Amino acid sequence: MIQSSKWLWEQERCMHTIFFFSPNPFSYVKKPLATPPPSYICFRCGKPGHYIKNCPTNGDSNFQSVRRLKKSTGIPRSFMVEVEDPNTKGAMLTPTGRYAIPIINAEAYARGKKEKHPFLPEEPSSSSLSSAPDYPIPEELLCFICKEIMADAVIIPCCGNSFCDECIRTTLLDSEEHTCPACHQEDVSPDTLVANKFLRQGLAWKRP
Repeated sequence: MIQSSKWLWEQERCMHTIFFFSPNPFSYVKKPLATPPPSYICFRCGKPGHYIKNCPTNGDSNFQSVRRLKKSTGIPRSFMVEVEDPNTKGAMLTPTGRYAIPIINAEAYARGKKEKHPFLPEEPSSSSLSSAPDYPIPEELLCFICKEIMADAVIIPCCGNSFCDECIRTTLLDSEEHTCPACHQEDVSPDTLVANKFLRQGLAWKRP
């Protein structure tokens, strides 16, 4: 009788424990924040500042959703060129929520370089191409000093900007304080310049 009473008491205690301490599954459901992080991009309109369920275009039946973009994961920021239009050919989504394309692609687009399809007609002659409009070259491919496409591109360690090797070395040596022309930091030695191999490879077509 005593053992039976003890067993009943243990069962009742266990039931109370389960009732009071059993986790409520609804308490662990994460609620979306009112304001998303700066890097979040709405999958419907392609703009930051709101979640897709709060997108201003939700009630617009004529709105066409932007295409999903590949993320630039693994590509260094210095190897990318920012663009404004998400529909730019080769555009990717960066961790900061901006759009960018690889520098090598940018210089190819700037030249209007296209891969010929075997079934397409012959390319027009050079005389007809001479009247075609020039494509603008992205500023990121131009030297900060000479304003031309960089030759033997190097990176300066103080601010991470790239210049022509000759331009930046001459500028640093001509400056009494060895001042960087971009961020104006002093005592920058030309020996600390690092070759920008990615840019050199991408812009090799520029020099004969």
